[in-house]
Amino acid sequence: MIVLKAPQEKVLSVLQSVAGIVERRHTLPILANVLIRKTGGQVQLTTSDLEIQIRTTADLGGDTGNFTTTVGARKLIDILRTMPSDQTVSLESSQNKLVLKGGKSRFSLQTLPAEDFPLVQEAANFGPAFSVPQKTLKGLLAQVSFAMAVHDIRYYLNGILFVAEGKQLSLVATDGHRLAFASATLDKEVPRQEVILPRKTVLEMQRLLVEGEGAIEMQFASNQAKFSFEGMEFVTKLVEGKFPDYNRVIPKNHKNHVTLGRVPLLASLQRTAILTSEKFKGVRLNLEPGTLKVASNNAEQEEATDELDIDYGGDAIEIGFNVTYLIDALANMGQDMVKLELADSNSSALITNPEDANFKYVVMPMRI
Repeated sequence: MIVLKAPQEKVLSVLQSVAGIVERRHTLPILANVLIRKTGGQVQLTTSDLEIQIRTTADLGGDTGNFTTTVGARKLIDILRTMPSDQTVSLESSQNKLVLKGGKSRFSLQTLPAEDFPLVQEAANFGPAFSVPQKTLKGLLAQVSFAMAVHDIRYYLNGILFVAEGKQLSLVATDGHRLAFASATLDKEVPRQEVILPRKTVLEMQRLLVEGEGAIEMQFASNQAKFSFEGMEFVTKLVEGKFPDYNRVIPKNHKNHVTLGRVPLLASLQRTAILTSEKFKGVRLNLEPGTLKVASNNAEQEEATDELDIDYGGDAIEIGFNVTYLIDALANMGQDMVKLELADSNSSALITNPEDANFKYVVMPMRI
Protein backbone atom coordinates (compact mmCIF):
# COMPACT_ATOMS: atom_id res chain seq x y z
CA MET A 1 0.00 0.00 0.00
CA ILE A 2 1.23 3.50 -0.84
CA VAL A 3 0.77 5.29 2.50
CA LEU A 4 1.61 8.73 1.11
CA LYS A 5 2.85 10.32 -2.09
CA ALA A 6 3.55 14.06 -2.09
CA PRO A 7 6.30 16.68 -2.66
CA GLN A 8 9.27 16.37 -0.27
CA GLU A 9 8.76 19.85 1.25
CA LYS A 10 5.13 19.08 2.19
CA VAL A 11 5.93 15.70 3.78
CA LEU A 12 8.95 17.15 5.63
CA SER A 13 6.97 20.13 6.93
CA VAL A 14 4.18 17.91 8.33
CA LEU A 15 6.71 15.55 9.93
CA GLN A 16 8.74 18.36 11.48
CA SER A 17 5.63 19.87 13.04
CA VAL A 18 5.20 16.79 15.26
CA ALA A 19 8.82 15.64 15.68
CA GLY A 20 10.12 18.38 18.01
CA ILE A 21 9.38 16.37 21.15
CA VAL A 22 10.94 13.12 19.90
CA GLU A 23 14.15 12.23 21.74
CA ARG A 24 16.81 10.37 19.77
CA ARG A 25 17.63 8.16 22.74
CA HIS A 26 14.80 6.82 24.81
CA THR A 27 14.24 4.10 27.40
CA LEU A 28 11.25 3.00 25.28
CA PRO A 29 12.54 2.51 21.70
CA ILE A 30 9.06 3.06 20.21
CA LEU A 31 9.01 6.65 21.52
CA ALA A 32 11.67 7.46 18.91
CA ASN A 33 9.02 6.63 16.32
CA VAL A 34 6.14 8.53 14.76
CA LEU A 35 2.75 6.79 14.68
CA ILE A 36 1.36 6.90 11.14
CA ARG A 37 -2.36 6.22 10.81
CA LYS A 38 -3.91 6.23 7.36
CA THR A 39 -7.72 6.55 7.29
CA GLY A 40 -9.24 6.85 3.85
CA GLY A 41 -7.26 9.56 2.09
CA GLN A 42 -6.01 11.31 5.27
CA VAL A 43 -2.74 10.63 7.07
CA GLN A 44 -2.56 11.26 10.82
CA LEU A 45 0.88 11.57 12.45
CA THR A 46 1.31 11.29 16.24
CA THR A 47 4.40 11.61 18.45
CA SER A 48 4.73 11.34 22.23
CA ASP A 49 7.30 11.48 25.02
CA LEU A 50 4.73 10.23 27.60
CA GLU A 51 4.34 13.82 28.91
CA ILE A 52 3.40 15.59 25.66
CA GLN A 53 1.54 14.24 22.64
CA ILE A 54 1.34 16.05 19.30
CA ARG A 55 -0.98 14.99 16.51
CA THR A 56 -1.59 16.42 13.07
CA THR A 57 -3.71 15.35 10.11
CA ALA A 58 -2.78 16.08 6.51
CA ASP A 59 -3.74 15.14 2.98
CA LEU A 60 -0.57 13.55 1.58
CA GLY A 61 -1.92 11.52 -1.34
CA GLY A 62 -1.22 7.81 -1.71
CA ASP A 63 -3.76 4.99 -1.76
CA THR A 64 -7.05 5.27 0.09
CA GLY A 65 -7.61 2.71 2.82
CA ASN A 66 -6.79 2.02 6.45
CA PHE A 67 -3.27 1.31 7.70
CA THR A 68 -1.22 2.00 10.85
CA THR A 69 2.43 1.58 11.74
CA THR A 70 5.29 3.37 13.51
CA VAL A 71 8.69 4.30 12.09
CA GLY A 72 11.77 6.22 13.32
CA ALA A 73 10.86 9.93 13.16
CA ARG A 74 14.34 11.47 13.14
CA LYS A 75 15.66 8.97 10.60
CA LEU A 76 12.77 9.74 8.26
CA ILE A 77 13.36 13.49 8.62
CA ASP A 78 17.14 13.13 8.11
CA ILE A 79 16.58 11.21 4.85
CA LEU A 80 13.91 13.62 3.57
CA ARG A 81 16.20 16.60 4.24
CA THR A 82 18.77 15.23 1.78
CA MET A 83 16.22 15.14 -1.07
CA PRO A 84 15.29 18.04 -3.41
CA SER A 85 12.29 20.04 -2.13
CA ASP A 86 10.27 19.69 -5.34
CA GLN A 87 10.83 15.93 -5.65
CA THR A 88 7.81 13.67 -5.19
CA VAL A 89 8.45 11.15 -2.41
CA SER A 90 6.40 8.11 -1.49
CA LEU A 91 6.15 5.84 1.53
CA GLU A 92 5.01 2.29 0.85
CA SER A 93 4.31 -0.56 3.26
CA SER A 94 6.11 -3.80 2.51
CA GLN A 95 5.86 -6.67 5.03
CA ASN A 96 7.20 -5.25 8.33
CA LYS A 97 9.03 -2.38 6.68
CA LEU A 98 8.28 1.02 5.17
CA VAL A 99 9.98 1.86 1.90
CA LEU A 100 10.73 5.52 1.23
CA LYS A 101 11.25 6.33 -2.44
CA GLY A 102 12.28 9.58 -4.11
CA GLY A 103 13.80 9.85 -7.61
CA LYS A 104 16.23 6.93 -7.88
CA SER A 105 16.73 6.66 -4.10
CA ARG A 106 15.15 3.91 -2.05
CA PHE A 107 15.30 3.43 1.72
CA SER A 108 13.89 0.41 3.53
CA LEU A 109 13.05 1.29 7.14
CA GLN A 110 12.23 -0.98 10.07
CA THR A 111 8.83 -0.46 11.74
CA LEU A 112 7.38 -1.29 15.16
CA PRO A 113 3.72 -2.31 15.70
CA ALA A 114 1.27 0.59 16.11
CA GLU A 115 -0.54 -1.13 19.00
CA ASP A 116 2.65 -0.84 21.11
CA PHE A 117 2.72 2.97 20.77
CA PRO A 118 1.86 4.52 24.17
CA LEU A 119 -0.80 7.14 23.48
CA VAL A 120 -1.44 9.74 26.19
CA GLN A 121 -4.70 9.05 27.99
CA GLU A 122 -6.73 12.22 27.59
CA ALA A 123 -8.39 13.70 30.68
CA ALA A 124 -12.14 13.10 30.86
CA ASN A 125 -13.10 16.49 32.30
CA PHE A 126 -11.62 19.40 30.39
CA GLY A 127 -12.88 22.86 31.32
CA PRO A 128 -14.64 25.13 28.81
CA ALA A 129 -12.69 25.83 25.62
CA PHE A 130 -11.58 29.37 24.76
CA SER A 131 -9.37 30.76 22.03
CA VAL A 132 -6.99 33.60 21.14
CA PRO A 133 -5.20 34.38 17.86
CA GLN A 134 -1.97 32.37 17.53
CA LYS A 135 0.12 35.55 17.27
CA THR A 136 -1.35 36.76 20.59
CA LEU A 137 -0.28 33.61 22.44
CA LYS A 138 3.08 33.59 20.66
CA GLY A 139 3.60 37.20 21.80
CA LEU A 140 2.62 36.44 25.41
CA LEU A 141 4.99 33.46 25.55
CA ALA A 142 7.84 35.59 24.18
CA GLN A 143 7.19 38.25 26.83
CA VAL A 144 7.47 35.86 29.79
CA SER A 145 9.24 32.61 28.81
CA PHE A 146 12.78 33.97 29.39
CA ALA A 147 11.97 34.30 33.12
CA MET A 148 11.21 30.57 33.57
CA ALA A 149 13.50 28.67 35.89
CA VAL A 150 15.77 25.96 34.46
CA HIS A 151 16.16 22.71 36.46
CA ASP A 152 15.05 24.41 39.68
CA ILE A 153 14.44 22.14 42.66
CA ARG A 154 11.14 24.05 43.05
CA TYR A 155 9.78 22.18 40.04
CA TYR A 156 6.67 24.40 39.79
CA LEU A 157 8.97 27.27 38.66
CA ASN A 158 10.21 25.27 35.63
CA GLY A 159 7.30 26.39 33.49
CA ILE A 160 4.70 29.08 32.91
CA LEU A 161 1.53 29.75 34.89
CA PHE A 162 -1.58 30.21 32.70
CA VAL A 163 -4.51 31.92 34.41
CA ALA A 164 -7.80 32.29 32.55
CA GLU A 165 -10.46 34.28 34.37
CA GLY A 166 -13.34 36.34 33.10
CA LYS A 167 -12.20 37.84 29.83
CA GLN A 168 -8.48 37.74 30.60
CA LEU A 169 -5.68 35.26 29.95
CA SER A 170 -2.54 35.94 32.00
CA LEU A 171 0.85 34.24 31.72
CA VAL A 172 3.41 34.41 34.54
CA ALA A 173 6.97 33.07 34.81
CA THR A 174 9.49 33.43 37.61
CA ASP A 175 12.79 31.87 38.71
CA GLY A 176 12.71 33.40 42.18
CA HIS A 177 14.94 36.37 41.22
CA ARG A 178 12.66 37.96 38.64
CA LEU A 179 9.07 37.67 37.47
CA ALA A 180 7.46 38.39 34.10
CA PHE A 181 3.71 38.92 33.69
CA ALA A 182 1.76 39.43 30.44
CA SER A 183 -1.94 39.27 29.69
CA ALA A 184 -4.41 39.47 26.81
CA THR A 185 -8.17 39.83 26.42
CA LEU A 186 -10.31 36.77 25.60
CA ASP A 187 -13.27 36.82 23.24
CA LYS A 188 -15.61 35.37 25.89
CA GLU A 189 -15.86 35.02 29.66
CA VAL A 190 -14.47 31.86 31.24
CA PRO A 191 -14.51 30.62 34.85
CA ARG A 192 -11.18 30.88 36.72
CA GLN A 193 -8.73 28.19 35.64
CA GLU A 194 -5.09 28.01 36.65
CA VAL A 195 -2.47 25.59 35.26
CA ILE A 196 1.33 25.39 35.07
CA LEU A 197 2.68 24.32 31.67
CA PRO A 198 6.07 22.55 31.76
CA ARG A 199 9.15 24.19 30.24
CA LYS A 200 9.45 21.66 27.38
CA THR A 201 5.81 22.28 26.41
CA VAL A 202 6.37 26.04 26.37
CA LEU A 203 9.44 25.77 24.11
CA GLU A 204 7.59 23.43 21.74
CA MET A 205 4.57 25.73 21.58
CA GLN A 206 6.83 28.66 20.71
CA ARG A 207 8.31 26.61 17.88
CA LEU A 208 4.92 25.62 16.46
CA LEU A 209 2.90 28.83 16.79
CA VAL A 210 2.85 31.17 13.82
CA GLU A 211 2.34 34.93 13.56
CA GLY A 212 -1.02 34.55 11.82
CA GLU A 213 -4.53 35.51 12.89
CA GLY A 214 -5.60 31.84 13.00
CA ALA A 215 -6.99 30.96 16.41
CA ILE A 216 -5.57 28.52 18.94
CA GLU A 217 -8.16 26.81 21.13
CA MET A 218 -7.24 25.92 24.71
CA GLN A 219 -8.78 23.58 27.27
CA PHE A 220 -7.50 22.85 30.75
CA ALA A 221 -8.13 19.87 33.03
CA SER A 222 -6.70 19.21 36.51
CA ASN A 223 -3.67 17.35 35.13
CA GLN A 224 -3.65 18.19 31.41
CA ALA A 225 -3.91 21.00 28.89
CA LYS A 226 -5.06 20.64 25.29
CA PHE A 227 -4.32 23.06 22.44
CA SER A 228 -5.82 22.84 18.94
CA PHE A 229 -4.59 24.94 15.99
CA GLU A 230 -3.84 24.63 12.27
CA GLY A 231 -5.04 21.00 12.13
CA MET A 232 -2.82 20.12 15.10
CA GLU A 233 -3.75 18.80 18.52
CA PHE A 234 -1.28 19.24 21.36
CA VAL A 235 -1.91 17.49 24.71
CA THR A 236 0.47 17.98 27.64
CA LYS A 237 0.77 16.99 31.26
CA LEU A 238 0.84 19.86 33.73
CA VAL A 239 3.31 20.67 36.48
CA GLU A 240 1.77 19.94 39.86
CA GLY A 241 2.39 22.36 42.70
CA LYS A 242 1.42 25.80 43.97
CA PHE A 243 2.77 28.71 41.95
CA PRO A 244 3.84 31.76 44.05
CA ASP A 245 1.23 34.50 44.47
CA TYR A 246 2.44 36.83 41.72
CA ASN A 247 0.08 39.66 42.75
CA ARG A 248 2.02 40.03 46.01
CA VAL A 249 5.33 40.12 44.14
CA ILE A 250 4.39 42.89 41.68
CA PRO A 251 5.13 46.19 43.47
CA LYS A 252 2.46 48.86 43.66
CA ASN A 253 2.95 52.61 44.08
CA HIS A 254 6.72 52.91 43.73
CA LYS A 255 7.26 56.64 44.15
CA ASN A 256 10.27 57.03 41.83
CA HIS A 257 9.79 56.39 38.15
CA VAL A 258 11.47 57.29 34.89
CA THR A 259 10.50 56.67 31.27
CA LEU A 260 13.43 56.33 28.90
CA GLY A 261 14.39 54.87 25.51
CA ARG A 262 14.50 51.07 25.57
CA VAL A 263 17.21 50.74 22.90
CA PRO A 264 19.70 53.24 24.46
CA LEU A 265 19.23 51.60 27.88
CA LEU A 266 19.71 48.12 26.43
CA ALA A 267 22.85 49.23 24.57
CA SER A 268 24.26 50.85 27.73
CA LEU A 269 23.67 47.66 29.75
CA GLN A 270 25.20 45.49 27.02
CA ARG A 271 28.31 47.70 26.98
CA THR A 272 28.81 47.65 30.74
CA ALA A 273 28.06 43.91 30.89
CA ILE A 274 31.28 43.24 28.96
CA LEU A 275 33.34 44.02 32.08
CA THR A 276 31.28 41.86 34.44
CA SER A 277 32.68 38.41 35.21
CA GLU A 278 31.13 35.05 34.31
CA LYS A 279 30.34 34.34 37.96
CA PHE A 280 29.25 37.80 38.98
CA LYS A 281 26.97 39.62 36.56
CA GLY A 282 26.30 42.65 38.74
CA VAL A 283 25.87 46.22 37.47
CA ARG A 284 25.20 49.39 39.50
CA LEU A 285 22.54 51.86 38.45
CA ASN A 286 22.85 55.38 39.86
CA LEU A 287 19.66 57.33 39.34
CA GLU A 288 19.90 61.07 39.92
CA PRO A 289 17.85 64.01 38.62
CA GLY A 290 18.69 64.28 34.92
CA THR A 291 21.07 61.29 34.66
CA LEU A 292 21.28 57.52 34.89
CA LYS A 293 24.77 56.12 35.40
CA VAL A 294 25.45 52.44 34.71
CA ALA A 295 28.67 50.95 36.09
CA SER A 296 30.35 47.56 36.44
CA ASN A 297 33.69 46.13 37.49
CA ASN A 298 35.40 42.74 37.75
CA ALA A 299 38.06 40.84 39.69
CA GLU A 300 40.79 42.15 37.36
CA GLN A 301 40.09 45.68 38.67
CA GLU A 302 38.61 46.73 35.33
CA GLU A 303 35.72 49.18 35.31
CA ALA A 304 33.03 50.34 32.90
CA THR A 305 30.78 53.37 33.29
CA ASP A 306 28.12 54.72 30.98
CA GLU A 307 25.72 57.64 31.30
CA LEU A 308 22.28 58.37 29.89
CA ASP A 309 20.48 61.72 30.00
CA ILE A 310 17.00 61.18 31.39
CA ASP A 311 13.93 63.15 32.36
CA TYR A 312 13.90 62.36 36.09
CA GLY A 313 13.34 64.44 39.19
CA GLY A 314 12.93 61.81 41.93
CA ASP A 315 15.20 60.56 44.76
CA ALA A 316 18.84 59.72 44.18
CA ILE A 317 19.03 55.92 44.21
CA GLU A 318 21.97 53.56 43.84
CA ILE A 319 20.85 49.99 43.16
CA GLY A 320 22.53 46.80 41.91
CA PHE A 321 21.11 44.21 39.51
CA ASN A 322 22.12 41.06 37.69
CA VAL A 323 22.63 42.66 34.26
CA THR A 324 21.43 39.53 32.42
CA TYR A 325 17.98 39.88 34.00
CA LEU A 326 17.65 43.45 32.74
CA ILE A 327 18.98 42.65 29.25
CA ASP A 328 16.61 39.65 28.91
CA ALA A 329 13.57 41.78 29.61
CA LEU A 330 14.55 44.71 27.37
CA ALA A 331 15.58 42.43 24.49
CA ASN A 332 12.17 40.71 24.57
CA MET A 333 10.19 43.95 24.48
CA GLY A 334 9.52 45.61 21.14
CA GLN A 335 8.41 49.16 21.86
CA ASP A 336 10.48 52.39 21.87
CA MET A 337 10.10 53.46 25.50
CA VAL A 338 10.33 51.62 28.80
CA LYS A 339 9.26 52.71 32.28
CA LEU A 340 11.41 51.93 35.32
CA GLU A 341 9.84 52.21 38.78
CA LEU A 342 11.88 52.10 42.00
CA ALA A 343 11.27 52.62 45.73
CA ASP A 344 14.82 52.47 47.13
CA SER A 345 18.06 50.53 46.76
CA ASN A 346 16.74 47.43 48.62
CA SER A 347 13.34 46.97 46.96
CA SER A 348 12.56 45.17 43.73
CA ALA A 349 12.26 47.25 40.55
CA LEU A 350 9.27 47.23 38.23
CA ILE A 351 9.80 47.52 34.47
CA THR A 352 6.72 48.21 32.35
CA ASN A 353 5.76 49.17 28.84
CA PRO A 354 4.21 52.68 28.77
CA GLU A 355 2.22 51.65 25.67
CA ASP A 356 0.89 48.38 27.11
CA ALA A 357 -0.39 48.03 30.67
CA ASN A 358 -0.61 44.25 30.20
CA PHE A 359 3.13 43.66 30.65
CA LYS A 360 5.02 43.82 33.95
CA TYR A 361 8.52 42.68 34.82
CA VAL A 362 9.81 42.59 38.38
CA VAL A 363 13.50 42.13 39.17
CA MET A 364 15.07 41.75 42.60
CA PRO A 365 18.05 43.96 43.48
CA MET A 366 21.51 42.52 44.06
CA ARG A 367 24.05 43.48 46.68
CA ILE A 368 27.15 44.90 45.00
